[in-house]
Amino acid sequence: MLENDKILLRAPELNDLDVLFRWENDQSIWHLSQTLTPFSRFDLEQFILNNNRDIYIEKQFRFMIASKVDQSLVGCIDLFDFDPHNARLGIGILVDKKYRKEGWASSALDLLIDYCFQYLKVHQVYCNILSSNIISMQLFKRKHFAEIGVKKEWVFLEGKYHDEVLLQLIRKN
Repeated sequence: MLENDKILLRAPELNDLDVLFRWENDQSIWHLSQTLTPFSRFDLEQFILNNNRDIYIEKQFRFMIASKVDQSLVGCIDLFDFDPHNARLGIGILVDKKYRKEGWASSALDLLIDYCFQYLKVHQVYCNILSSNIISMQLFKRKHFAEIGVKKEWVFLEGKYHDEVLLQLIRKN
């Protein structure tokens, strides 16, 4: 478990199933994970049961973002495409709509960047953000991620194609 004065980042637990079911089946955010079909409770239960495996084997890991005050779940932050040979991995964040603009993502990202650089010893982390997602772009740029490329017309959403921006943070030695 990772923590600071505001949040806990922890592995998913079976009692998180209802909130994960709601988040994963919210069609308005399926484009973030390229989801095309709903998840069953069984699928999510299996994900929770298997999520605690070694990131070196699975190449991904999900942390639940919980309030340190009352343990309420405010979102999740994922590590994906872990490549230990090239020392890099991707980061994705989801904050529940009712908790947005309260600093949860920023706090979680601080903890996760430190974890990635100090514990996993990666050289770089990256993220992919729709160019229209101004709030997420600002968040990652505040954390010193640099915009390194644009994938033109990359995501088909709401009847049209959208650009996706690739941002990267390289560890300072």
